[in-house]
Amino acid sequence: MFHVKHGPALTLGHMSLRLSTVILPHRRWNEGGRETWQRAEQLGFHTGYTYDHLSWRTFRDGPWFGAVPTLTGAAGVTDRLRLGTLVTSPNFRHPVTLAKELITLDDISGGRVTLGIGAGGTGFDATALGQDPWTPRERADRLAEFVPLLDRLLSEDSVSYEGDFYSAHEARNIPGCVQRPRLPFAVAATGPRGLKLAARHGQAWVTTGDPKLYENGTPEQSRQALRGQVDKLTDACAALGRDVNTLDKILLTGFTPDRDHPLESLDAFVDFAGRHRELGFTELVIHWPIPDSVFAADQKVFEQIAMEAPAQLS
Repeated sequence: MFHVKHGPALTLGHMSLRLSTVILPHRRWNEGGRETWQRAEQLGFHTGYTYDHLSWRTFRDGPWFGAVPTLTGAAGVTDRLRLGTLVTSPNFRHPVTLAKELITLDDISGGRVTLGIGAGGTGFDATALGQDPWTPRERADRLAEFVPLLDRLLSEDSVSYEGDFYSAHEARNIPGCVQRPRLPFAVAATGPRGLKLAARHGQAWVTTGDPKLYENGTPEQSRQALRGQVDKLTDACAALGRDVNTLDKILLTGFTPDRDHPLESLDAFVDFAGRHRELGFTELVIHWPIPDSVFAADQKVFEQIAMEAPAQLS
């Protein structure tokens, strides 16, 4: 049994839908960074996530800060907001050192941390340590070893392990996580191997939709693809004897064909949220607006959605 602190949820019919935000780590802490996290809590978001990258796409040549230190700072200036990564990957992480950082963050935050974790991609992180980029199969191979080892490191006092990619020798993690038996994993996956990891080790599953539909797909095609992903997750859980309803299902918005539409107005968001609740999603994550970027949006509309959507979705 996992003991996790939860914030308020949006109730739609018989299901709850939580609303969270992702705050990119691109602002200096004393130049708006701190205030953004505090405002996220004031607005009532369930979780404030951040990207765990060394740099990211169009933000590569601008300010960008580390995820774990940012979340540690956020933990110190908030009380209720859950905190998490979307997502951490093996591209530049090792399970032994990551576990120690996560246990510390979970302690400082009073048990408010969720680890979003996935296989990573071919972006700047993939070669930042001087390695050649891994193929999709190689990334999946590493994730399949990374997640179970991290699970053990966060759950056991001492771990020794010798694998194909990662090793641990009497790695100590005392006193462990505040959340028991460990902090929750939100596993990002769409392929069969990743979905199996989500079914076995995850307390939540994360998707951004079908990337093949990003440029030329339609909202209906996107929802159909998401429905198919949920069905595959259901099958992966059934194969392990697990009820799929014991996993939260998280949609990180902004990467589907209707990526701009939900934040255009309160009504547009309520419609978007309702349609995705019907697919089985229990949490929607919207990007904190960043002017002159792919995440540009009207801040006032964004805050209106945060404050008024729950009432309209109840």
